[in-house]
Amino acid sequence: MDTLFQPVSWIHSTNIYEVNFRQYTLEGTFNAFKAHLPRLKNMGVEILYFMPVTPISFAKRKGSLGSYYACSDYTSINPEFGTMEDFKALVKEVQQLGMKVMIDIVANHTGWDHRWIREHPEYYRKNLDGEFFDAHGWDDVVDLNYDNPDLRKAMIDMMLFWIKECNIDAFRCDMAMLVPVDFWKEARTGCDNVKKLFWFAECEDIVYHEVFDATYTWKFLHSMEAFWRKSIDINGLQAILKTYNETFPSHAFRAYFTSNHDENSHSGSEYERMGEAAKAFAVLCFTWNGIPFIYSGQELPNRKAIEFFERDPIEWTDKFELNDFYKTLLELKKRNEALRAVDSSTFMIQTNAADYVFSYLRKNGDEEVLVFLNLSEHPVNISTSHPYIRGSFKDVFTNTTYDFYQTKSITIDSWGFAVLEKLA
Repeated sequence: MDTLFQPVSWIHSTNIYEVNFRQYTLEGTFNAFKAHLPRLKNMGVEILYFMPVTPISFAKRKGSLGSYYACSDYTSINPEFGTMEDFKALVKEVQQLGMKVMIDIVANHTGWDHRWIREHPEYYRKNLDGEFFDAHGWDDVVDLNYDNPDLRKAMIDMMLFWIKECNIDAFRCDMAMLVPVDFWKEARTGCDNVKKLFWFAECEDIVYHEVFDATYTWKFLHSMEAFWRKSIDINGLQAILKTYNETFPSHAFRAYFTSNHDENSHSGSEYERMGEAAKAFAVLCFTWNGIPFIYSGQELPNRKAIEFFERDPIEWTDKFELNDFYKTLLELKKRNEALRAVDSSTFMIQTNAADYVFSYLRKNGDEEVLVFLNLSEHPVNISTSHPYIRGSFKDVFTNTTYDFYQTKSITIDSWGFAVLEKLA
């Protein structure tokens, strides 16, 4: 599959941190969130993905505060979070710290009292009775009509507004597969003429890589959950990754994650969905061939499902028990070329414990990262005769050195992991 677009160079070694403003602080505002920026920068976060910052419709609102994804005006700020000036100041501060800003573009639908309902009803789809509707069962939104060229222009103008007015760096496009791919081509072409962005689609449809740099890995997320439920085994995990490798184009970046706003609010925290395997699976998401994705509060860790339509602030403490865990992985991702997404190699490693140990080698030139995940409830002594494993490696978490010239074995605790960086 060819693509008309070239990705920005910095995404090969980047990461994404999703920010839920409503729940991030007691105040739930842009200004209150600023206090966390130095901490996130220190942890190694590069892209701050902000859930929609636009105002929310009152008509058919869910709960008392409504869904972020039921927009009432595409070029205004939700007063729940602050003002447009507050937002611009936040973006500027993020970028001054060397991080980047990604915002959510919700292009398939708007809320029921979006100003276009009154000003441009022709922008919307209608059913056989001439009524606005949503085709996917979301009763707080109505579908836009991409057969209308004026709607397409208005949507592109909206995206250009956020680039020109706020200097954002990336778009995360909500339910991108519900919008025609030819529209996205128009939109990216128009935006590229102003500023090159990172384009991230919330979908897993291969054809959308004609436009988008990266997509979600929902199937793999659900396979990790299925593994914890014992619905599949390690072969099932590997089969999904093999399918990705064989079916997605070589230029396709994939984002790997154990949680996000949908999964957390609607299905529970990663600890409810993946149990004791949650940390090992996080290691997999950070060291596999892709872009790692963190959700608000995972560094605590947050073990509760956060309300979506009501205020339910994250219960921050001053401990951040997983800060160093994520920092170690993020710093490794940044410094080691073997973990570059798309243009490095991945080799599955056979061991004596293939039924419950997931192991692989990432390689790029002379740089290598070797990963062992013990996806079982008992300690395992792992050995391998794989010819690619040779030399000295250091565990990035324990600083223990392993000389694989002498012996190719390692012992890992139950649900544990070893991430080994090859020494020069």
